[in-house]
Amino acid sequence: MNSILIPVMALAISMVVIPVMLRVAPALGLVDRPSARKVHSVPMARVGGWGIVLGAVVPVMVGLSLEDPVVQTYLWGVLVLHAFGTWDDSREVGHYWKFLGQFIAVLPAVTYGGLVVEELPFMELGSLPQEVAVPFTALAMVGVINAINHSDGLDGLAGGEALLTLLAMVLLAVVAGGNRTVVIGLAAIGSTLGFLRYNTHPARLFMGDSGSQFLGFTVAFLAILLTQKANPAIAPASVALILGLPVVDIVTVLAQRIHGGMNWFKATKNHIHHRLLDFGLSHYEAVVIIYSVQALYVLTGVVLRYADDALILAVYMAYNVALFAVLLGLKKRGWQVRADEPTPLGQALAIARTNQWCRRLPLYVLAVALPVFVMGQGLVVSVVPRDFGVMGAVLLVVLATELVLRRSVNSITVRGTVYATLTFLVYLSVHYSPDPFGHWSPPEVAFFVLVALAVALTVRCSRQDTFRTTPMDYLMVFVLLVLGVLPHDLFGEGAATEIVMKGIILLYASELFLHEVSRRWNPVSLGTLVALGVMAYRGLAG
Repeated sequence: MNSILIPVMALAISMVVIPVMLRVAPALGLVDRPSARKVHSVPMARVGGWGIVLGAVVPVMVGLSLEDPVVQTYLWGVLVLHAFGTWDDSREVGHYWKFLGQFIAVLPAVTYGGLVVEELPFMELGSLPQEVAVPFTALAMVGVINAINHSDGLDGLAGGEALLTLLAMVLLAVVAGGNRTVVIGLAAIGSTLGFLRYNTHPARLFMGDSGSQFLGFTVAFLAILLTQKANPAIAPASVALILGLPVVDIVTVLAQRIHGGMNWFKATKNHIHHRLLDFGLSHYEAVVIIYSVQALYVLTGVVLRYADDALILAVYMAYNVALFAVLLGLKKRGWQVRADEPTPLGQALAIARTNQWCRRLPLYVLAVALPVFVMGQGLVVSVVPRDFGVMGAVLLVVLATELVLRRSVNSITVRGTVYATLTFLVYLSVHYSPDPFGHWSPPEVAFFVLVALAVALTVRCSRQDTFRTTPMDYLMVFVLLVLGVLPHDLFGEGAATEIVMKGIILLYASELFLHEVSRRWNPVSLGTLVALGVMAYRGLAG
C-alpha cells in the first residue's frame, strides 16, 4: 500500500467510527461522570478510543505482513489494551487490573517479538544481559503507557502530545527505511487526527483508557522499534526528549505522592495541566502551552538524535529544571492571569472584522487558488499510479452522489472527500511533478504563502463561529513552522516534510472555505469533481 493512503484510511475510519460510538455510548455505560478531580462538568462519552484503535489497526493489517512477529505482537498488545481499557471505561476497575492488562499486552512483544532495549545511555562497551533487558523493557513500556494515560486530563492534551512524538518517530524512521515504524506510526497519526477533531476544546467526547493506553503502548513500542531495530545509530538518550513531557510529568507526580506519603496510584490534581489551570489560565491556553513545551522537547530530541548521550541528558535535565522552576516560582508569587484592556493589535483586528473586504477578499483568493491547484495538479503530474486511479474513481462516485442527494456543503462526506483528494494530489505533486512545478520553486512558494495568508485573514475577519481556532490548529501551525525552518537535508530528500507542509496549508484552506460558503456547487466542490475525474481516468487508463 502507498504510504500516503495509510493515514488517510486511518483518519477516515476514525471519523466514521466515532459518531456511531457516540450514539451507543450511554447504552454501553461508556460515559465519564464529573468528579472533584476532573475538569469537565457534564457527562462525556468515553468512546474516542474505539475510533483511534480501529482507525490505526486496519491500515496496519493491510499494509504490513501479518506473519511478522513484531506486527503480531503489536496487534496483540493493542487488542488486549483495548479490551481492558474498554472494561475500565465502563466499570472503572482498579489499578491492579489495569497493570495486569498492560503486562499481558507488552510481554509478548518483548519475548516473542524480540522488542528488547539492549542499549542504554553510556553503554558503548556492551549491551544489557537478557535477564536484565527483558524485565527492564517490559517495565519501561508499562511506564510509558501510564504516562500517556495519566496525561489525558484536558481536551486534546494526550492526543496532541502523542501526535508530536509519533510525527518525530515517523520522520526519523523514513530516513532509516524502517517500514514497520512508518506504517504503524502513520496509522496512529491518522486515527489520532480523526479523533482530535471531536476532542479539541470544547470536546464532544473523551478517548477513555482504551484510547490513552493504545497511544502509550504505540509510542513505547515504536520508540524501541526505532532505536533498537530500525536505526540503532540514534542515541539512546534522545528517546527521553522525544517522549517528552508526559514522562516528566508522571515521574514528578509519583515523586510528590511518595514524598507526601500518599497512595502511589490514587489520582490527584497535581499534574502540570492542573497547575496551569490553578494560575487562572483557560483550558484552551493550558493545552496550547503544554503543546508548545512538548514540541520543544520533541524537536530537540530530533535535532540531537546522533549527539553524545551526556549532552542530550544535560539538555533534558536543563529543560526539566527550567520548567518546574518557572511553575514553582509563579506559585510562590501567587501569580494569576488577569483580564487586561484590549491590546492595539486586538483593537485593530476588531475593526478589521467590520470591513467587508477583509472578509470577502481572502475567500475570493481561496475560491480561485484551491480549484487551480486540484485541477492543475491532476493534469500536470507525469504519472498517476493505478491505486490512485481506483481511489479517484471511488471518491468521484461518492462526492457526486453526495452533492446531488444532500443539501449541506458541510457534510462529513463532502469534506472528507475534498481532504482525501487534496492529500492524494499533494503526494502526486511532490513525487511525480516535472520541474519546475514541484519542489518549492519560487512560483510554488508564492502560491502557498498566498493561500496561508488568505486562511489567516479569513479566520481573523470572519464573523462566523463555525470555524474557531482550537489548540489542534495551533499544533498544526507549529508543525508547519518547524518543518519550514529545519535544514532541508535533515530528513533525506525532504519529500515527507514537503508533503506535510503543503498538506496542512491546503487542508486548512479547504476546511475554512467549505465552512464559509453555503452553496453545494461551489468552486472547491466542482474543482474536486474535475480533479477526481482526471485522476481516475489517468490512473485506470495508464
